[in-house]
Amino acid sequence: MNNWLGLEGKVVIVTGGASGIGKHVVDTLVSVGAKAVAVDMNVETGDELDGAYCVKCNVTDVDSVQNMVDEVIKKYGRIDALVNNAGINLPRLLVDVVGEKPQYELNADSFDKMFAVNVKGVFLCAQACAKHMVKQGGGVILNMSSESGKEGSQGQSAYSATKGAVDSFTRSWAKELGKYHVRVLACAPGIMEATGLRTPAYNEALAYTRGCKPEELSTDYTKVIPLGRDGKLDEVGDLVAYLVSDRASYIAGTTINISGGKSRG
Repeated sequence: MNNWLGLEGKVVIVTGGASGIGKHVVDTLVSVGAKAVAVDMNVETGDELDGAYCVKCNVTDVDSVQNMVDEVIKKYGRIDALVNNAGINLPRLLVDVVGEKPQYELNADSFDKMFAVNVKGVFLCAQACAKHMVKQGGGVILNMSSESGKEGSQGQSAYSATKGAVDSFTRSWAKELGKYHVRVLACAPGIMEATGLRTPAYNEALAYTRGCKPEELSTDYTKVIPLGRDGKLDEVGDLVAYLVSDRASYIAGTTINISGGKSRG
């Protein structure tokens, strides 16, 4: 598999790479011989995480992002791919009609937090990495979107909006950077297995926005997913590894769904 993907020695930055989907992406990249860089708020620069080099970074801060990119260039001399994975999801209703838990009504603070990480962070990291990719003659930027960015999601309107923005970034940047041999694309996971990031507080918020109790959140995927199950995090890792490899060299400006066939209708 290593030889087929050709990712040996490729330098791939993964934001939010210390947990959740990002950690599985990092592990997959390490397994196929890439020089994966786990960029996260919860690591220390210079540490190693299961074979990946770590760089601490706040993706919403322009200086922190620039320092992260400088650190990677100093260590490896190039950036072959960026996986813009860092994200935050705070379930919120536009209007809390029931009025029992106003903390789960969308407000400026929760809105700003999601857009700061999911949109501004994607922009800052893409821009800082793209400047090096253009100079070196090519590279790949893969943005992590979501099925909700295309379909919408009850109780997650702001999060869905951020992912819609990510899809638009992807299409526009692909048109701007293609001539410089920089591919920009995205992948959009649907319902995935637990990442460890879905805390009781998250489940409580999501359940309230959907008018049910946390224990009533649907896990019967046969009703909504044609393949009849949730997605595996390693399946996302495998897709990302393929998309950042030269085997996907003609894929750009599009968002690849990985959702088990789930869609409207």
